[in-house]
Amino acid sequence: MANGQWYPPEWPDRIRALAAGNLTPAAPKRAATVMLLRDADTGPAVHMLRRRASMAFAGGAYAYPGGGVDPRDEHQIRWAGPTRAWWAQRLGVDEAAAQAIVCAAVRETYEEAGVLLAGPTPDSVVGDTTGEDWEADRAAVVARDVSFAEFLDRRGLVLRSDLLGAWTRWITPEFEPRRYDTWFFVAALPEGQRTRNASTEADRTVWIRPAEAADSYDKGELLMMPPTIATLRQLTPYDSAAQALAAAPERDLTPVLAQARLEDGEIVLSWPGHDEFTKHIPTGGAPA
Repeated sequence: MANGQWYPPEWPDRIRALAAGNLTPAAPKRAATVMLLRDADTGPAVHMLRRRASMAFAGGAYAYPGGGVDPRDEHQIRWAGPTRAWWAQRLGVDEAAAQAIVCAAVRETYEEAGVLLAGPTPDSVVGDTTGEDWEADRAAVVARDVSFAEFLDRRGLVLRSDLLGAWTRWITPEFEPRRYDTWFFVAALPEGQRTRNASTEADRTVWIRPAEAADSYDKGELLMMPPTIATLRQLTPYDSAAQALAAAPERDLTPVLAQARLEDGEIVLSWPGHDEFTKHIPTGGAPA
């Protein structure tokens, strides 16, 4: 492998089955992931976690905190920032789904990184969240003993949707058995908070400059899925977390979905707008 692109060995067979009409695509589940940024002397760094090698999906790959939408993310919640109607228009969904997606982004960041984008008032953010009482609450949210809305209500906290910027949207290829329709967000690490590896799915976390991470991917040193390396490259022009957040409202959220087509006796796998991920798969062999 010339770079660090994650490529499962079962993909060629599944792509051939899809092309032959022998595979029915699974319906994608809505998900959210957050590129958490903090400023450093050399520019912004992004928080990444490495998925455990034992994970069935993308084991060993670097990613951002995130996960699937919980149906309870639609529950009534104290809300600050742009309205649900504004988010619905921005994300291209109805208001209930928009709240659920934004709520999932904030919840998953808390579950997996210990960082909470919420505060006691619409213009404040909580500080240190590493105490035992906070950890007990976080564990209860992870275990689904309480919904995120219940957790915020008990703490008297307001979800700060204005601290998020919608960045891009990717849908897992149709030939994958486990599919997600994922919205990627950017956010700045709140003052007084710090990340930690709170995820059972990760064995390592790092703060790394996007350009450095992309360079390590290009050298084959860091394994990543296409959306991860694509978003890292998109972050490299920005000199601060605030600058990236300011750019988010103008970002195109048209979903990126891989396409597989038969061409000259081989299957061509491509991601529209992202030529670097194109793969050529002989009808009876491995990808090139």
